[in-house]
Amino acid sequence: MQENLLLTPGPTPIPGRVNQRMAGGMIGHRSGAFKKLMESVQGRIKPLFGTDQNVAVLSSSGTSSLETAMVNLVKDSEDIVIISSGAFGERFKSIAKTYPFNVHVFEVPWGEAADVESFKSFLNGIENVKVVFSQACETSTAVVHPLQALGDIVKDYHSSTLFVVDGVSIVGGMKFDMQSSKIDALITGSQKALMLPPGLAFVAMNDAARLKAKENPLSRFYLDINKYFDALEDGSTPFTPAVSLIQGLDEVLEMFEAEGYEKVYARHVLMRDMLRAGLKALDLELLVEDQYASPTVTAFKSSTEELSTIKTSLENNYNITIAGGQKHLKGKILRIGHMGYMFPNDMLTVLAALEHIITKSRGKNYNGKALSAAQEVYYNEL
Repeated sequence: MQENLLLTPGPTPIPGRVNQRMAGGMIGHRSGAFKKLMESVQGRIKPLFGTDQNVAVLSSSGTSSLETAMVNLVKDSEDIVIISSGAFGERFKSIAKTYPFNVHVFEVPWGEAADVESFKSFLNGIENVKVVFSQACETSTAVVHPLQALGDIVKDYHSSTLFVVDGVSIVGGMKFDMQSSKIDALITGSQKALMLPPGLAFVAMNDAARLKAKENPLSRFYLDINKYFDALEDGSTPFTPAVSLIQGLDEVLEMFEAEGYEKVYARHVLMRDMLRAGLKALDLELLVEDQYASPTVTAFKSSTEELSTIKTSLENNYNITIAGGQKHLKGKILRIGHMGYMFPNDMLTVLAALEHIITKSRGKNYNGKALSAAQEVYYNEL
């Protein structure tokens, strides 16, 4: 009868009141009620992106926001750079190679953040780069890139070069300021820190990106971002939207406002620090250095056998679901999500279970160690 505790880095738990709002009844997407709904959403979603401009809402997966950025901001045969440090950097690369772009990839070892000086040398070694793409948080490794420094490098390279950031696993869990970080386009999806089911994608652009999108002759239809921004002027969408999800989004944004945006971000940092302290107390090696650790997902290493035991036991004996590694990290790491509708008590719950599992697995008593370390972090923050 115990409910499953979903601690994956997406999809994430959905608050009961959000489910209720989504089940509250359909409205016409060309009605005055829907226009009012979109106006409510636009009034409250902008702070999450750190922008004062409208944020386009697409009824599609998070991956569509990556492709939308590509097809709207890159012209035929233009040179672009992709910072790739994990599975979703690889996805950016795969999307780019579908189109007639000249793709240059700055490879970063998985689990590491982009080295600023190395990236600067790489970028300066290429002529006429028009767009640079990066993750904010690489979900597959739980690393956060130094966006401020990267943005400065991009604009120092050339003021017209666009900086596009994939924030799919971190928008809503970390503070953004597009202007100060020199971000021209910031994108995300609904199923992670925004506490919704999969099915919505979001694209925020500044004036420079909007202008490039308007002038870009590259063919696109559903993903033509101009249609979405134009429709927003009338509180609408160019195509039939996922109305129920947008109703849920409005409820989510009300929850963000009620808690306070800054408190939401602080809660995510607290969960990260509690979890990392607890994992260290269990002699589990963390994949990412402290200074680049994501506030929304944490990855740790162990033997393949122990990782399998942990993941299976959590699911079968404790009704706790976490995620494994991706691609060449499969069987080498486990990832615990702490984003959206998750709280410090959830970190204590998973750490208590891990204490018991590892005590049995290693034949060494770890009971109380992780909880003590995590609680010390928690009480120091009160």
